[in-house]
Amino acid sequence: MTDEFERRHGFPPGTNEVRLADHGDQAAACTLAEVSLVPADLVTFYDSIGDVTWADVGNGYFVDPAGDVLLRLKEYGAVDVGADQKASGLVIGSNGDGRSYVAGPGGVVYRTRTASLDEPELDRVADDLRQFLELLERCLTR
Repeated sequence: MTDEFERRHGFPPGTNEVRLADHGDQAAACTLAEVSLVPADLVTFYDSIGDVTWADVGNGYFVDPAGDVLLRLKEYGAVDVGADQKASGLVIGSNGDGRSYVAGPGGVVYRTRTASLDEPELDRVADDLRQFLELLERCLTR
């Protein structure tokens, strides 16, 4: 993916990695497991994967570390998801144009239409975390 990057874009590629979870990430995943609105597959993901940084794939794709998800939840609260706004989700990442990815309690992943989380408009992008990660993986081959 990065072999021709500098020639095409005129600058070297940034960080592109899937970082394995360390002890701190796993402890944060355990804390996340105690939050009722967290899908079980997200906790399982964070027990193995620390974060995903694909700065040079499309506009960029980022799945934040569990510790950052917890900090954002503590500082800003959960994001209202769904038409009735009675369900809440967690911001788990973003893309390079500032839109956020939000995991709902049932596992559905949404993307904000704008960079703002104040009264966000959300689009459903995946039925669950696995499908979301598969969609990200497809971005590598485009």
